[in-house]
Amino acid sequence: MIRNYFKTAWRSLFKNKVSSVINLGGLSVGMAVAILIGLWIYDEVSYNQSYQNYDRIAQIMVHANYNGQINTINSNPLPLAAELRSAYGNYFKAVVTSTASEQHRINAGDKEFNQTGRYMEPGVTDMLSLKMVSGSRTGLKELGSVLLSATLAKKLFGMTEPVGQVISIDKKQIVKVTGVYEDQPDNSEFKDLAFIAPFDLYLEANDWARKATDNWSSQFVMIYTQLNDRAGFDQVSARIKDIKLIHVSGAQAARKPVVFLHPMSRWHLYSKFENAVNVRSDALKYVWFYGTIGLFVLLLACINFMNLSTARSEKRAKEVGIRKVIGSARSQLVRQFYIESLLMVCFSFLLATVLVQLSLPWFNGVAGKAMNIPWTNSFFWLSSACFILLTGLLAGSYPAIYLSSFRPVKVLKGSFRVGRFAAMPRKVLVVLQFTVSVTLIIGTIIVYRQVRFAQERPVGYSRNGLLTIPITGDIQAKYAVLSNELKATGAITSLAESSSPLTSIWSTSTDISWNGKDPGLKEEFSTISVGSEYGKTVGWSFLAGRDFSASTVSDSSGFVVNETAVKHMGLKDPLNAMIKYEGKNYHILGVVKDMVMESPFKLASATFFFMKGDRNCLFLRLNPALSAQASLAKIARVFKQLTPDATIDYKFVDDDYAAKFAAEVRIGNLAGCFSGLAIFISCLGLFGMASFVAEQRIKEIGVRKILGATVFNLWYAQSVDFIKLVLISLFVAIPLSWYFMHGWLENYQYRIALSWWIFAAAGMGAILITILTVSYQSVKTALANPVKSLRNE
Repeated sequence: MIRNYFKTAWRSLFKNKVSSVINLGGLSVGMAVAILIGLWIYDEVSYNQSYQNYDRIAQIMVHANYNGQINTINSNPLPLAAELRSAYGNYFKAVVTSTASEQHRINAGDKEFNQTGRYMEPGVTDMLSLKMVSGSRTGLKELGSVLLSATLAKKLFGMTEPVGQVISIDKKQIVKVTGVYEDQPDNSEFKDLAFIAPFDLYLEANDWARKATDNWSSQFVMIYTQLNDRAGFDQVSARIKDIKLIHVSGAQAARKPVVFLHPMSRWHLYSKFENAVNVRSDALKYVWFYGTIGLFVLLLACINFMNLSTARSEKRAKEVGIRKVIGSARSQLVRQFYIESLLMVCFSFLLATVLVQLSLPWFNGVAGKAMNIPWTNSFFWLSSACFILLTGLLAGSYPAIYLSSFRPVKVLKGSFRVGRFAAMPRKVLVVLQFTVSVTLIIGTIIVYRQVRFAQERPVGYSRNGLLTIPITGDIQAKYAVLSNELKATGAITSLAESSSPLTSIWSTSTDISWNGKDPGLKEEFSTISVGSEYGKTVGWSFLAGRDFSASTVSDSSGFVVNETAVKHMGLKDPLNAMIKYEGKNYHILGVVKDMVMESPFKLASATFFFMKGDRNCLFLRLNPALSAQASLAKIARVFKQLTPDATIDYKFVDDDYAAKFAAEVRIGNLAGCFSGLAIFISCLGLFGMASFVAEQRIKEIGVRKILGATVFNLWYAQSVDFIKLVLISLFVAIPLSWYFMHGWLENYQYRIALSWWIFAAAGMGAILITILTVSYQSVKTALANPVKSLRNE
């Protein structure tokens, strides 16, 4: 019986070649999209799960009250780790202190690379269950040692055995390679970890860090813990919550710090905290977003199958009638139609895997992933089998129920008609198809416009030809000499220092007051220390007052503020206002236009620029008269000559700014691609329906043509019904897309308005696509010779 089902299904597929090809194409594309998104979702939800101790690892984090708002930070004081070991050691298998991930210059012979690494305590090797290629996990216990990733070891030493070799870090610390570990998985917190050096080596190289051993106010380390098998995260968090509060006083104590454990299982999808509440991250929002798109695209393909299968109901009516007369039960017919559906889905899945394999390099590039089809993974094949089964049941459900319901008496007497309302479900499905497609199109347009809107936003400075270099080594001490030598080369026109890069703000303060300030206001202001040529180098624009001057001694007690700061303080005459900052009086020298230094989708923060304090970044304005390549070569020679021990890792500010749009651009690109595929699938279904309707009405069209109907009349008669369905879908899609996209835009302070033309353009585009899709078959039928269609009458 089963064999007969498959033979009949096979014959049916080849008998209706056009509808089979359309179904195969639509289902394969829909399944390919679903598989790609499924791989992406699996990659996201399995983040960090490659670590054996995944469910026992946590990071120490702290909630602290800042002006009534609870902020959550992951940096901790150094003595906290020792306190956890001594007072709460019975809860932990390991407590590991680490620096944050940072770029360092790694040298081995004549090879030199910038690599991301950390200084960590030796226990991290067992905590992360590092898989060693050579050497030992215990090698990190030696002070002058380092562990390298397999990729970095190969870059430095090629095929030579790396263990025992000597390298330098930042041209300061000479260390011996004691082990090589496998590269960390791409979907893990430590994916960029190219090397691990002992944390004690960091303390030895940094006197200020060594002095912070007993300082509970200096927060510069990250602490990772591994719980023992009987301890729970909530239980331990409740025990250690006041561990920091009892060791601090004054302003630190007033913030009421609460220490807690943040489990590794929540680092990725629940990485954000809002007022001490752990909320879903953008990553989890994208999982739901793309998952929904994948489901809808697959649904569109299934709708095509349903529509074309039920549209041919009259052609299969006699088959159903004869089967029932000779004894077939309805359940047997249902199984027959389900097997036809499953057979089509199996073919589509095979084609879909080919499409996925071909498109994965492109998809990985757009999504920022390194995924592959896990051919050897049993879970993948089990999921695929379930996926095929569910898709087959979904696509075949309506045809199986509908076609098996025909009454054999009416069918065999020739009195069977599908009825006036038999096409209604198919029309509803077409409306659903285009509702989804138009909604995706509108969403894609709005995402692209929002990104474009932010990209074209005036940033308040000139990014072209502007370099940024971190201040390391003896760059600060030799700044004056560097300035003179660099200018003498003609490669730059100016240079300046700053405590923050142009694309982020690293320091804030609440200790700012002025006449008329509300005593209850304790808001944080951005504070940036700059050199006297900062404004000239970055090209900021003054609204009032003047820039800093190196020759004016009093400018060391002056501020340059942005326009948001003036508005926030309510100053009517800012140039005559006196500001108190950290107990000292400052006067405002000038007011500049707001500079976009943080998210381009947010409003600028109130910012104060001054000339005191440490600087971390160097900015160089390239000479536009020279090529960038020639200028960079001259700059490199000067640095190598004057500061050979410094790490020179330059970046163009343009590139740093562009990186801020990466997530939104990724959303737009993927959404645009999936929207195009959704339209393609919908058009395939529409083409198949138009072909079938034209075939059904071939004699009617012949009669109309003989009676004098023009090609336009015939085209209109065949197309108008489809256009009506698309218009109905627009009435559903437009308010639906407005609701969802309005909610999405609410996440951005600097955002576009939802203009009417976006919805009108998407609607006109959908109607035009419909007309083009349907017109081919309509015009072809209208131009056919009516004698051929009527000759058998």
